[in-house]
Amino acid sequence: MKKITFLLAGVLSLTASQAQISFGKIQNQIPRSKEGLNVFDVKKNDVQFEGLSVDLGGALAMQFQALKSFNDQKEGSYTASNGALITNYRLNGLENNFNLPAANLTFGAQLADGVRVNLDVYLASRHHNETWVKGGYLQIDKLDFIQKGLLEEVMQYTTIKIGQMENNYGDAHFRRTDNGNAILNPFIEGNIMDSFQTDMGMEVYYNREGLVSMLGVTNGKLNQGVAEFVPGTATPTAPDPNTTISPTILAKIGYDKQFDKDLRVRITGSYNHNANMSSNPWGSDRAGSRYFGVMSHQTYTYDSNGALPGGENIQANNFDPTANATTGRFSPGYANWYTAFMINPFVKYHGLEFFGTLEFTSGGDHKGTDETRKVDQYAADLVYRFGKTEQFYIGGRYNIVSGKLSNAAEKVNVNRFESSLGWFMTKNIIAKVAYTNQNYKDYAQYSGNSLNDLYGGSFNGIMFEAAISF
Repeated sequence: MKKITFLLAGVLSLTASQAQISFGKIQNQIPRSKEGLNVFDVKKNDVQFEGLSVDLGGALAMQFQALKSFNDQKEGSYTASNGALITNYRLNGLENNFNLPAANLTFGAQLADGVRVNLDVYLASRHHNETWVKGGYLQIDKLDFIQKGLLEEVMQYTTIKIGQMENNYGDAHFRRTDNGNAILNPFIEGNIMDSFQTDMGMEVYYNREGLVSMLGVTNGKLNQGVAEFVPGTATPTAPDPNTTISPTILAKIGYDKQFDKDLRVRITGSYNHNANMSSNPWGSDRAGSRYFGVMSHQTYTYDSNGALPGGENIQANNFDPTANATTGRFSPGYANWYTAFMINPFVKYHGLEFFGTLEFTSGGDHKGTDETRKVDQYAADLVYRFGKTEQFYIGGRYNIVSGKLSNAAEKVNVNRFESSLGWFMTKNIIAKVAYTNQNYKDYAQYSGNSLNDLYGGSFNGIMFEAAISF
């Protein structure tokens, strides 16, 4: 935190001493406010370049959680398949209280006409309580820094992004909550199978007269390094272990048209593939979910009579939210390769919005030996915005995930219904209240030699959230 304070102090000092440096005159940026709603792509705008300009922003969010978890495991002692005794099992008891607040910092600059840099920092998050960098990128919308007017007609519709940044797979990640940045999400959580990835790479966009297109490539790694890749030891189930890490290939194509002032229609299809994976789109979020502690358990201490000290609702140990930061979400858990397609339709007519996600994924756990397994996701939300500036809204979303976690397991199913009410107090401040009901079906009673928390599982309840973004 001290480093960031010194950095900001240095910028302010530089601004005071050099009058040509300004604040906030940034080109081609998605607004970090209500004005950024349903802006899915990088946009060209008419902001004029007037020299070096600094961008400074932040996002804060806090929630009050009133959720309860349930499953079909009976409290008591069990004998696992390996003969081990499992004692004192029960799900964590959850109190109605505030979650750990989240905070982001955005820092950037307009360096030249059509060239800007962006850095995103998580000041506090569920997964990492300390300050750390989410990612950063260079965005190029003109090539005038090389030669005035170079490829001007092409660059009128083209954008190039380079860096370790949030990869543009699908449209759903534009509506998800990103740690402290919750102002663009009409709900409190994202999809059950929440795709989010920050790898080192490059994306090239070409958007013209309704055409939406993007082609990207990354090195397939969340954590960077130059150490030699040493393959694992061959086993009967994995006789051909990975000998390398492959790049991730990303692509998007679609159509987005504002037919008149009342009707907008958009549909996109996205592709994401890695042949020898390091990171994956459903397990790379380093902030964590909004549903703290649901469907998790911790050791309880019983007295000599088998009762919990102080009564049956007293929990002996608190759970660590950083150790299990994705409670309430689902990852297909592909360990070796994956291919994913996502289709996102969006329609807005007056104040009524429909947004959908159809995601089809396949992959495997061992190179060249196991059969491909599949996991699919379907989500649809309907939001109605009203008021003079559409500052109020009411919405509902239904989400289903179905597929295999391993070839040895049976197919499992997860579904969630979430309803939401929201109020933009200003274009930078939002308040929300949501009801959530999530259910787990067809999960086995045991996970290896441990009891499975998701066996006959469900959680439900109400959450309140307040968020500020600027």
